[in-house]
Amino acid sequence: MLFAQDKKNPTRNQRAKTVLALAAAAVAMTLSGCASYKPAPKSFQEATIQPYRLDSGDRLRVSVFEQPSLSNTYTVDQAGYIAFPLIGQITARGQTMPTLEGAIAAKLKQGYLRDPDVTIEMDRYRPVFVMGEVGRPGQYSYVPGMTAQNAIAIAGGFTSRGNQRDVDVTRKINGEVITGRTTISSQVLAGDTVYVRERLF
Repeated sequence: MLFAQDKKNPTRNQRAKTVLALAAAAVAMTLSGCASYKPAPKSFQEATIQPYRLDSGDRLRVSVFEQPSLSNTYTVDQAGYIAFPLIGQITARGQTMPTLEGAIAAKLKQGYLRDPDVTIEMDRYRPVFVMGEVGRPGQYSYVPGMTAQNAIAIAGGFTSRGNQRDVDVTRKINGEVITGRTTISSQVLAGDTVYVRERLF
């Protein structure tokens, strides 16, 4: 109706064009806001094929050959340490299991055991967190090979408003917390947070 009056009322026509332009700008801003997270960087994929790095919440099964009093399960605490008999606090955060084996053996060799043989196995991984548009947001047990889609299924699946195309994953890589957008078929790691956004339409 407004455009039918172009010749009679150019001011009204100009106002209509301005309203349409503002509406288009608002939509563009909404879309750009939803794309504020960048696609997952290359380091995301690389992290899934790197040796596993320990962090708070991992529970380890540590065995010292012929030393039943030292063989037990130990949990990496919030500060990133495990409290081990005889040698006290030892740094676990950021270590692989083989390097932690060597560190414990080296400490035990300093006046406690002549030739300690230490092996470490994972007893329980730190959890993954699933948030946003899922049935039951929260933390869930991690299993190797888990994908974002697996984690979402365990958390009750998508809500009716959930964006099922891709998700935002927050991950600690080399001590730095990074968030990237990735497909639901992408592998997740222990300690990751998977966030399901609300779909636009």
